[in-house]
Amino acid sequence: MNDDKAVARVQQAGEETAGKGISRRTFIKGAVAAAGIAGFPYVHAQEKITLRYLGTAVNQSADIAKKFKEDTRIEIQYVAVTTDDVTKRIITQPNSFDIVDTEYFSLKKLIPAGTLAGMDTKRIKLADKITPVLTKGEVDGKKIGDQGTAPKKVMFLKGARSTEFSATPTEWMTLIPTTYNADTLGIRPDLIPRPVTTWADLLNPQFKGKAALLNIPAIGIMDAAMAIEAMGHVKYGDKGNMTKAEIDQTIKILIEAKRAGQFRAFWRDFNESVNLMASGEVVIQSMWSPAVTKVRTMGIACKFQPLKEGYRSWASGFGIPRSLQGKKLDAAYEFVNWFQDGWAGAYLMRQGYYPGVTETARTHMQAYEWDYWMEGKPAAQDIKAPDGQLLEKAGATRDGGSYSQRMGSIACWNAVMDENIYMVQKWNEFIAA
Repeated sequence: MNDDKAVARVQQAGEETAGKGISRRTFIKGAVAAAGIAGFPYVHAQEKITLRYLGTAVNQSADIAKKFKEDTRIEIQYVAVTTDDVTKRIITQPNSFDIVDTEYFSLKKLIPAGTLAGMDTKRIKLADKITPVLTKGEVDGKKIGDQGTAPKKVMFLKGARSTEFSATPTEWMTLIPTTYNADTLGIRPDLIPRPVTTWADLLNPQFKGKAALLNIPAIGIMDAAMAIEAMGHVKYGDKGNMTKAEIDQTIKILIEAKRAGQFRAFWRDFNESVNLMASGEVVIQSMWSPAVTKVRTMGIACKFQPLKEGYRSWASGFGIPRSLQGKKLDAAYEFVNWFQDGWAGAYLMRQGYYPGVTETARTHMQAYEWDYWMEGKPAAQDIKAPDGQLLEKAGATRDGGSYSQRMGSIACWNAVMDENIYMVQKWNEFIAA
């Protein structure tokens, strides 16, 4: 049925029904559903709603916004800032966005500020399908590494407007997961003359002047700690929550490496990491999966290298400000439910991420794509990025293998330390050294 004609018929029927003790709005809403009209609730058909989506550029795809608008008529307005600025905005400008995509490791800063509302799982259609990697810290029923801020530690609140985490599941989630991954080092295998199997190679003098480190203090120091521990210099109690003495030792080693010329750059921006690797200025560095994907689509060899010590993992999710209400609040929940429904998840999986709900994403992927990205099987056909560019030729396997292998090898999670202020001061000394 043509949507416009269907809506007109429903409106006419609504007028005829208005005097019969049935709410016109209730009737229209039910009749639209019965008529099978494409899209989501009728309330959005006549009103222009725009959701201001705050986050880093990582998940902010024009294709996702376009598809969501086609399905719901709701506009997405992206507000792209750095990881640190996402946190600052949530705390100081909670009225400047309608939905936020932020990382779980930031929650120890954010929740005490009281600007975010708990996410009501009763309004999330697939809440019970969210991966146990995040809710329980398990893969295939087996516990995984939880140093740092493992999502399971900060997944639930004690109440809708609580500023305290709950150690056990409740109706109120802090964030509804969007994407997560197990991060490792990116390398240029064509420019490195031997296998790379350990985080220690990030600080190996063999790569002097050709290494780069992520300059987001809370994450960069954990990459450094993975390397330093692998070298045998420091044994950390918890790399995601270092003591002052551990921070001092870490920064001392980093400053020595920097003064010896180990680092070519300290990057903060996704595109910067891509350019460093694509140009060959850097051959080993902190890297994000979609950045590796981007380099590969340029026809340049780049690998997300599995390492024997395991992965540093992270996860992000959707949250809403406490001030959000009415139709904007409804639209925000609609977006979250749409995001979990599979199309967006499949799109982001083709960039190398994992979605919060995998089974719906599977319905939007070809069997050979699922086998490559999730099962670690050789590609039965060429693997392409979301924009259609060639990523891998048939026969290739995913770096790190299957989902279970990768997520089962997590060593630590991105975190905010108890000594965060001290750590940032010391990190800045390292950058300035």
